Amino acid sequence: MPFSLVPDLLFDDYAAVTPALLRELGVTLLLSDLDFTLAAKATRHPDRALKDYIAALRDAGIGFMIVSNNRSGKRVTEFCAELSVPYQGRAGKPSPRGIFAAIGRAGGTAAHTAMLGDKLLTDCLAAKRAGVLALTVEPVGGAATAWQKVLHALQAPFKSACRRRMQKNGKK
Repeated sequence: MPFSLVPDLLFDDYAAVTPALLRELGVTLLLSDLDFTLAAKATRHPDRALKDYIAALRDAGIGFMIVSNNRSGKRVTEFCAELSVPYQGRAGKPSPRGIFAAIGRAGGTAAHTAMLGDKLLTDCLAAKRAGVLALTVEPVGGAATAWQKVLHALQAPFKSACRRRMQKNGKK
């Protein structure tokens, strides 16, 4: 299994990962982290923009599922119910097992799946290990705690490598 902390593509936020872009990349199933990827961790309910985004994915024929490491399923269950999307809980990222389980549940294939997340040490690494496209966004709400600020600093060189590759390939 590959070990890389350099995402395949880097975006400011989830909205930049458009259905048209996903189609261009051959993605028919988008898996996504929840906390700091789609909403701040304290957010209890999805906003209108996120609901519209999920609707646009559906309209484009792109499957969607949340893959979360959250141990307590209550918030994730309620959040996903409001979006009418399934989720794979206790994913164990950076292990690829949660991604494999989600792909299996959705009837997809790794070749046509992308994983969207904000953390390189969990979301990106799990995606790489599972052989799916690793899409990374800047964390919603930014780094709030001292630990998050340390994680941001540790991720910076890997994000820079991704940005350079994207510029070289004309992606940004």
